[in-house]
Amino acid sequence: MSDASQKEKLRQHFARRVTTQARVVLDTWQKTHTNNNSFPAHREELLSASDKLVRYAQRFEMAGHAEAGRTILGLIRDRPADKPLDDTSERQLQDAIDALARSTLRRTDQSNTEAPHQFRRTPVYIALANAELANRLIRQLEFFGFRASAFDSAEELTEACALHKPETILMDVNFGGSLNAGITTIEHLQERHDTPIPIIFLSDEDGTIQTRLRASRCGGEEFFYPAVDPGQLIEKIETYTHGNTVEPYRVLVLDDSRAQAKFMETVLKRAGMTAHIITDPMEIINSLDMFSPEIIILDMYMPGCTGMEIARVIRQQDRFHSVPIIYLSAEDDVTKQLHAMSLGGDDFLTKPIDPKHLIATLHNRGRRARSLLALMIRDSLTGLYNHTHTLYLLDQEIVRARQKDHSLCFAMIDIDFFKKVNDTFGHPIGDRVLRSLSMFLKQRLRKTDHIGRYGGEEFAIILPDTRPSDARNVLNEIRERFSELLQPAGDREFNVTFSCGVAAWNNESSQTLCERADRALYISKENGRNCVTLADN
Repeated sequence: MSDASQKEKLRQHFARRVTTQARVVLDTWQKTHTNNNSFPAHREELLSASDKLVRYAQRFEMAGHAEAGRTILGLIRDRPADKPLDDTSERQLQDAIDALARSTLRRTDQSNTEAPHQFRRTPVYIALANAELANRLIRQLEFFGFRASAFDSAEELTEACALHKPETILMDVNFGGSLNAGITTIEHLQERHDTPIPIIFLSDEDGTIQTRLRASRCGGEEFFYPAVDPGQLIEKIETYTHGNTVEPYRVLVLDDSRAQAKFMETVLKRAGMTAHIITDPMEIINSLDMFSPEIIILDMYMPGCTGMEIARVIRQQDRFHSVPIIYLSAEDDVTKQLHAMSLGGDDFLTKPIDPKHLIATLHNRGRRARSLLALMIRDSLTGLYNHTHTLYLLDQEIVRARQKDHSLCFAMIDIDFFKKVNDTFGHPIGDRVLRSLSMFLKQRLRKTDHIGRYGGEEFAIILPDTRPSDARNVLNEIRERFSELLQPAGDREFNVTFSCGVAAWNNESSQTLCERADRALYISKENGRNCVTLADN
């Protein structure tokens, strides 16, 4: 590799560091922007992310990012740490965020700055002996918003990983020609990184337990033997990408001791969690509404009430019925601890608190709570929101649009001739088509958009703060791109299209909005399918 090309690769690597940090700022703002009252809870996180962005952008001479970051920093510092955003501050911050987003757009987005934004993802590396399969996967992955690169040798792969750590690697166990050479390459690669790279191994010849164990020990998350369908591989790659990075747990702590509360806040933030601390039990209702915690930590004994009484009040609200509640106390009587847990608690930690024990408990409880919540609100096949929760989210977005006087659009999608797909290729292939469309929508819409499986082959999309023309344009582009995607079915491939109806909220109920979108979808089908229709107001 020449000095010039090496420098260009390094320049691109540094540029990606800046844009990656910019996405952190944008994602943090989205968490704040969904509820202005949550600004105090996310202020420090947003401040830290913006400060790091400015330092990176100045170091790597990316003026647009640096200027936008400095503006955001100044606006945040001007706001009191304990007060929600007012309308003026929110507009000013939103303008600065929009400027940053424009600097971070993909080249393909530059022509349509009004549309929901897509950001360039970090790469997926492919190291397969079968070059035809590798190239086919790259083409398919591009449809889903991934950047993928294939390599011919272990040396090229190692060099690329040194320049830029990938999201995941798809590796042939015998890549390089000799037995288990691919596994050997991965073993050497993993030694160079602080955190392991998720690896998806493929093998056409060796599926023994010895090979599988060795692959697992060096970071192998999946092992496919024998050959596998490209559609399955793409679904697995999606599972291990940064697009599915776990959001920090939101932990509400109620402890009347300010010193203890500050200690807890420090421990939680160091562990990467988002903490909201209160010392007055009478603030609990406001904090629940403002912060919407995923885990609640309560001191057992406080002036005026006990943690058990607070737990009972919390459990009276249906939306917090399954939120884990953990008691803190110096109480070491097991009988009293069990009694406390019988009154609404899930766990009991004895003071003084061991930080490692606390964090381990929160991770365990948080994972389980999220899994249970996902079972309740998500469709098991696609992972999208189910019908009931989609309508709940639509009601919430209507309330928000009314409060902020923002636009809102609702879209309904129906896969064309889906029964014919099932009849021709079988229901497993039909299910894969549904998952393919769900993944396609998740990759190409914003994090603030809500995607649900409405039922059967129907999908629903909620697009907050989006004008009708922009919603139609974005969905039409998705429709066109999805129709080009080849759906694998054994040794055959086929294309699938969908029809769509879009309705802009016109100060009406969610039911009326859904009916208008459904009528627009019906018009699309009457007009020959494979098109997007915008409902009349």
